[in-house]
Amino acid sequence: MKTRVNRSSLSEQAVGLLREQICNHALMPGQRLDEAVLAEQLGISRTPLREALKVLSAEGLVDLQPHKGCFVTELSLRDLEEIFPIMATLEGRVAHEVATKRTPAQLKALDTLHDKLERHAAAGDLNRYYETNYVFHDQMQECAGNRWLQIVIGDLRKLLKLSRHHSLRLEGRLSASLAEHRALMQALHRQDAETAEKVMCGHLLAQLAALREMSLAPEAAHG
Repeated sequence: MKTRVNRSSLSEQAVGLLREQICNHALMPGQRLDEAVLAEQLGISRTPLREALKVLSAEGLVDLQPHKGCFVTELSLRDLEEIFPIMATLEGRVAHEVATKRTPAQLKALDTLHDKLERHAAAGDLNRYYETNYVFHDQMQECAGNRWLQIVIGDLRKLLKLSRHHSLRLEGRLSASLAEHRALMQALHRQDAETAEKVMCGHLLAQLAALREMSLAPEAAHG
């Protein structure tokens, strides 16, 4: 029993470390994972490593291919087309619930984050805007207080980090994103749940449209 507990602990630690490397693109989308190299780097045997890879495969972060090996998942445009409408529906529901449930303190916290978005956009700082936007969406989920939405959205957000493209890098997308956030905050202040849901849904679908344009741009350039 003691050995199983230790092995489970090693596997869980490996899952956390590998998940972080995948999400940070230290392990790149499409990259083949060498079990021997990874086991040595993590200081574990192949058994807990393989258990960790199975967990990451279940999360969709790696692709275990029989007789070929293990690869970091690489999202295609088709994947994005399938994931984003689901995300739009879920995050739209989050906005709806926040509009009806938010406390004055929670609204103030969201206002503070939105002010940071305004400053980062004015400075043209895409990285800080992106980081703050990520925190903003996390805070929205906290305010909604629906753990089931948090679980499902959290899993999908991990997957979306595998995309090679960054929608804010498309010309005009930063200002459009900020305008969408302004409209959302106005709806939240009015406690207008239907508008908040519509705005948030449109916000996610606008990201998809930007990613679609960016994804197709190389093809257009070559033909």
